[in-house]
Amino acid sequence: MSFSSEVKAELCRSDMGTRACAIAECYGVLLFCNMFTANEIKIVTGSNDFAARLPKLFERAFDITFDVLPSKADSGRHILLIKDTDKISRVLEAFGYDPKGVVAHHVNLGILEEDDCRESFVRGAFLAGGSITDPEKRYHLELVTDHYRVSREITALFVDMGFEPRCVVRGGNYIMYFKQSSVIEDLLTTIGAPVSAMGVMSAKIEKDMTNTVNRKVNCDTANVTKTVEASAAQMAAIKKLREHMAFDELPERLRDTALLREKYPELALSELAKVAVPPVTKSCLNHRLRKLVEVSEKLGR
Repeated sequence: MSFSSEVKAELCRSDMGTRACAIAECYGVLLFCNMFTANEIKIVTGSNDFAARLPKLFERAFDITFDVLPSKADSGRHILLIKDTDKISRVLEAFGYDPKGVVAHHVNLGILEEDDCRESFVRGAFLAGGSITDPEKRYHLELVTDHYRVSREITALFVDMGFEPRCVVRGGNYIMYFKQSSVIEDLLTTIGAPVSAMGVMSAKIEKDMTNTVNRKVNCDTANVTKTVEASAAQMAAIKKLREHMAFDELPERLRDTALLREKYPELALSELAKVAVPPVTKSCLNHRLRKLVEVSEKLGR
């Protein structure tokens, strides 16, 4: 089961709330479903849980049943239909539409004055027209509609609820989407999927930990590489000094430093400074080793 399917399954376990909330959830469903006209309501879904929730939801909201329900033999796509004009009129009247007129797809905000009704509305919209990407891959939640006014009005509703979606037109559809993990977590919690919200949070924590470990490993690797390269250059300089019979002519401090490096070629500067006798600072030791390399380079010239 995909993460999006798991989210919808959790949302379908949410309590339908009051009749007003059930009406609001149905409103969200119908504005994002396959067909919503004065002659036909058609909802197509691949979610078993959503298909099972819809009959109970419509009965609670409008006291009506679907004319066509999914067959138990159906797999993959479930189709629910209402063609009875009396039933559709009851639905339209609940939303403040004229049953004898043309259904203009827009959001009647008068139905969504209460916070719990708004949350139910968004839940219905997501169940019918939303999806979410697996947070282990990336953070992306979107709702898709082919109605421009619906997209504009729901965007304003989101903003009023404290969520600000980005909007884009793709293939004739209007898409509202979110890409911030914290916003997606809050939105899922708001509409009734707190467990899924925790899943997004856990994925983010795991990613952050992985990135932190990777940065540390990369940093440690870079430091080791730097240490090895520096030590190799210093050892090469000391070898050159010996080959040119210049080693014994070095000042005592430089000669002692060279012997120390030859004895501990694998140590970093800070570690090498600790084993020096008498003890020296990392800065002092670094200065002496650089001086050895400079003397060696002069011999070459």
